[in-house]
Amino acid sequence: MPDLQKPAAIPEFPVCHVRGGTSTGLILAREALPADEALVEELLRHLMGVPLQGEWPGNTQITGLGRGGPTSNKVFIVERRPGETRMISTLAQLAAGKSAIDWSVNCGNLSAALPLYALQRGWLRPEDGGQIEIFNSNTQTTMYARLGFGDGRLLSDTRIPGVNGLYPGVDLFLDKPVGAKTGALFPTWQRIDLLDGVAATCIDVAVPMIILRAADLGKTGEEPPAELDADRPFKSRLLELMVQGGLLMGLRDREGRLLSADELRRSETIPKVCIVSPARHGGDIATRYFTPQNAHPSLAVSGGCCLAAACLAEGTVAHAMLARAPVLGEEKGEYPLAIENPAGVLETLINARQVAGELLIDGAAYRRSAQILLQGHTPLYNASAALIAALPQGQ
Repeated sequence: MPDLQKPAAIPEFPVCHVRGGTSTGLILAREALPADEALVEELLRHLMGVPLQGEWPGNTQITGLGRGGPTSNKVFIVERRPGETRMISTLAQLAAGKSAIDWSVNCGNLSAALPLYALQRGWLRPEDGGQIEIFNSNTQTTMYARLGFGDGRLLSDTRIPGVNGLYPGVDLFLDKPVGAKTGALFPTWQRIDLLDGVAATCIDVAVPMIILRAADLGKTGEEPPAELDADRPFKSRLLELMVQGGLLMGLRDREGRLLSADELRRSETIPKVCIVSPARHGGDIATRYFTPQNAHPSLAVSGGCCLAAACLAEGTVAHAMLARAPVLGEEKGEYPLAIENPAGVLETLINARQVAGELLIDGAAYRRSAQILLQGHTPLYNASAALIAALPQGQ
């Protein structure tokens, strides 16, 4: 009989599929990844089902774990170095139709899933208060995440807008969030800039963002996200205003190089954009948020904290929209801001003070819920020989 060769085994890779807030994505262990960054990117494209090269308009990611919109195309790479008490996270933001991966931003929503992963790895313990420090390498910022426990058991007691049901609640505290990408609260050194004649506030708290009045763009601020995305003239105008604002803010890529107008026009991450209008349902302000290419179904928490901080600064587009603006003192205080969005209301808490007319933001907090959706191994059917060789043995 002829010798029958056993077919080569298809390599598999360990993944943790999670939801954090209103985002879904993967958490991957740093020690399981190849050392070569190009091979890491190849692996992420396989896992999420995005093009391996170039662009593929209309890709539905049927071959991967990503799901079309930017809020479901995120991957966290995590580690805890020996002797350190903090968790280190690095976010990869992918896009359905593009092979390019953005490493420049963090995700406040998906970050809510990180302490659940840490709990499983033994990095976070209920007896230590259920809190872990998370350092994000993309933005070089630190947050503190706290899980709720009762009698040593993880509580599923939190409901948030846009998510059906009760799940473990996660309190996230952003430490010193000002100037995450630009080093300044107001990167243009103005509280109002005119972008093609439209008043805008360019601000950087947790994420750089451009704030515009909905009415100045012919909108009420009550429109559903799908309706805004379908309005091509509006989206085209918004994109050009985003480009102008991004250039004024001096935004840079991962290597520190200034982003060009064309790069900003294609950007899937920065700057964020929101249009604001008066609150109508008991909150402080209403918004429609863009990531920036797409209207967000709710509101990213990093963007929510950024908008809340802008609400505290006199002279900004956001501050002028408030019916009752908080009065800040020279001593540090906590100021709650409720932001109405398509999915409900995002509650934020800003630690701030005002000294000699200067707004000082010391921290920002928000609560999200999170869950682990699935854990296991994903086969890599089309991995290159180089990627297979670079994966640790026993994967």
